[in-house]
Amino acid sequence: MVQLNDTNARSFLDDGALDTLQPEVDAAHRAVLDKSGAGSEMLGWRDLLLDPDHDLLDDIEATAEHLKDEADVLLCLGIGGSYLGARAVINALTPYLGASASADAPEVRFAGYQTSGAYLNELLEDLEGESVYVNVISKSGTTLETALSFRVVRNWLEDQYENPAGRILITTDKDQGALNALNDAHGFHKKYVIPDDVGGRFSVLTPVGLLPIAAAGIDIRAFFNGAAAACEELDDADVNHDALRYAALRYLLLQNGYDVETLAVFEPKLRNVGRWWQQLFGESEGKEDKGLFPTVAQYTTDLHSIGQYMQQGQRTIIETFLLPEEDPGDLRIPETDHNVDDLNYVAGKSMADVTQAAYDGTAQAHADGGVPNVTITFDEIAPGPLGELLHFFEHAVAVGGYLLDVNPFNQPGVEDYKREMYDRLGR
Repeated sequence: MVQLNDTNARSFLDDGALDTLQPEVDAAHRAVLDKSGAGSEMLGWRDLLLDPDHDLLDDIEATAEHLKDEADVLLCLGIGGSYLGARAVINALTPYLGASASADAPEVRFAGYQTSGAYLNELLEDLEGESVYVNVISKSGTTLETALSFRVVRNWLEDQYENPAGRILITTDKDQGALNALNDAHGFHKKYVIPDDVGGRFSVLTPVGLLPIAAAGIDIRAFFNGAAAACEELDDADVNHDALRYAALRYLLLQNGYDVETLAVFEPKLRNVGRWWQQLFGESEGKEDKGLFPTVAQYTTDLHSIGQYMQQGQRTIIETFLLPEEDPGDLRIPETDHNVDDLNYVAGKSMADVTQAAYDGTAQAHADGGVPNVTITFDEIAPGPLGELLHFFEHAVAVGGYLLDVNPFNQPGVEDYKREMYDRLGR
């Protein structure tokens, strides 16, 4: 269960501020449920959870089994919402030094999210001799970073294999776009559809995210069902649900002059969940000169780099700590006879005990130093709880967007840089 602790944030608000805001929170929540707010045609990410397509899930699982049999590597090409969700879940649920959750699953790698030719060259050199399948993920098929990578990768596949098209899977628009035209011409191995009513940053529970996640050997049923349970709970929720309170606290702190939110994780496996969260909140709320600027930090590592600023810098930052209730590690600190490093005072404790002390101390010190912070906990780093967590954030940002009086489902500003870039490239 996802839970919010706001003890270290309430004292930064006026008495009764949350109660005063409650009618607006309720209205924003109802606008999401009733599809009566701006951008409501893009709420398909809720519909697919409330009315699951079990045949689609079966099909994705069957494709994942095929990849387990045939592929050493699944190379996923996409940018933004076309890769961040899958990468977040895969990184969270696979070994630190591996890229799949089971020995028979292919390694899942990512490209197409940058313009580094050096990276792409090195990647393809490293893939020599491997059985490689490619999943290109783009609704239009012309997103520059992904399309350029796909062009290079297709040429590489043609040099490596007799039937390169049979190694390509596309996830794209139902009918339109460049990938459909290429598929018509070449007959790729498989096509999955990105629903028209689901935006990229909300697409992790569509084939965009589910196919790579399943290919990595992760139980997508448990992941999907965790999100569906959270969606059903919010569908029946009263206005005191923690996702709504999180949205309300963020909104009120923004009104009180706090402009930046840092999502701080202590578990390295959650770092890419933070990057997914960053896109979700940045693209959903950052428009019309509004919204908190979302950043991500990994503690305790980053406490040794930005810790001074967090403690005593400009008081414009709020923190959201993200913690699993259960730590999967059970590494105990040994005792030594000579105690030269003076660490016998922690002998017998686990590294999880150290992490807990670091979190407790950081949350208190930062609150004392003028940094409002909240803590979001979830049961464990497992498929079901991760599905629940991601939906918690998706609903919270939708409510938060409506509180800000912006459309949380569009991203018109992203087109500005693309236009300037394309002009310079001669498009």
